[in-house]
Amino acid sequence: MHRRQKPSAPEHKRDLAAHGGALSTSHNDTRSFFNFSQLVLSAGHLKSPPVLKHSKITYFEVEILDMQSKKQICIVDKVPPSSTLLDVKHKFHKACPQWYPSRVGLQLERNGPYLKDSINIQSLAVSSIITLYFTDLGQQVGWTTFFLTEYTGPLLIYLLFYIRLSTIYDQVESTKNFRHPVVHLACFCHCLHYIRHLLETLFVHKFSGGHTPLKNMIKGCAFYWGFTSWIAYYINHPRYTPPSFGHRQVSFAALAFLMCEAGNHFINVTLAHQNHSGSKACFPSPTYNPFTWLFLLVSCPNYTYEVGSWISFTVMTQTLPVGIFAFLMVIQMSLWAQKKHKLYLKRFYPEGKFHVARAEPSVEGRQGQGHTTTRISSCFKVKGKESTCSMSHQMQLG
Repeated sequence: MHRRQKPSAPEHKRDLAAHGGALSTSHNDTRSFFNFSQLVLSAGHLKSPPVLKHSKITYFEVEILDMQSKKQICIVDKVPPSSTLLDVKHKFHKACPQWYPSRVGLQLERNGPYLKDSINIQSLAVSSIITLYFTDLGQQVGWTTFFLTEYTGPLLIYLLFYIRLSTIYDQVESTKNFRHPVVHLACFCHCLHYIRHLLETLFVHKFSGGHTPLKNMIKGCAFYWGFTSWIAYYINHPRYTPPSFGHRQVSFAALAFLMCEAGNHFINVTLAHQNHSGSKACFPSPTYNPFTWLFLLVSCPNYTYEVGSWISFTVMTQTLPVGIFAFLMVIQMSLWAQKKHKLYLKRFYPEGKFHVARAEPSVEGRQGQGHTTTRISSCFKVKGKESTCSMSHQMQLG
């Protein structure tokens, strides 16, 4: 058996110093690692430096040619993709100051339609160069100016004939002959009609088209002002004869005239409200107002009421000029209504598909008479999304 020898005192101290130094070094390393980890956690995640991306914007060049001669007028360069056609017109106006934007008509093809100002220029691009054809639309006026001028004329012209100016009528006959009450009533109704038009132009209608050629305003003023002069001359003439059936004919026609005027106003207010609220997903629909129920029968009841007003005015005054004017208004309103109806069909039913529910017989009314209630519901697509228009028109068929 070998006996373990005890280390001497100097060796023992040397071993303890070496062991203590190793422990202190390990302890210091642990504290350093802990402090470093705390520093990393407090600093958060290390973020890599941002990479700079150089975005390349493609600009377009718009070449504008004369529609008749095909000669180049100018080139509008550096047009951003987000620009509209109105922006191009403004730049074109800077290059050619004689043509301000409202009288510039631009077409994608020579015989194509005029492009709208709101169209995006990128939707027209096939390449970086866009070719458009220019047409001078002539001097333009705003729609508000157009209608205010067109309707103010008849209002003032009729009043000039109503006061019987000595330059228009014989002064002796004017003082001798007594005015029939229908003359005063006709003046009231005529003024009411055009005052309503003026107020609706200012406070109801919102015109999005912007401008119209000046020649159109001249044509409209010549039509309305000319017929008003002819109508007012006969009604306010000293030798004017009252209607054949007297008071009954005048009262019935005046009542019908006022109802048509009220209906026309309520229809215009309803259309303006639907346009402002953005509910353009289906045909204009009637409201709780009974004057709007004519939507159940026709697409453009405002034109129907306009025709009714002039027919009533014809019956009330019983004069040939008013009858001719009413006949022309029937033709004009019919053309406008057909155009508006086709626009409705194109906007709301682009596929031309209609779903008409079957007729469901229901017993209503008195003495057991049966009436058939037909509900019409139309389905259509708006911007690729299928939606249903809640138009359930009920028509009572005897």
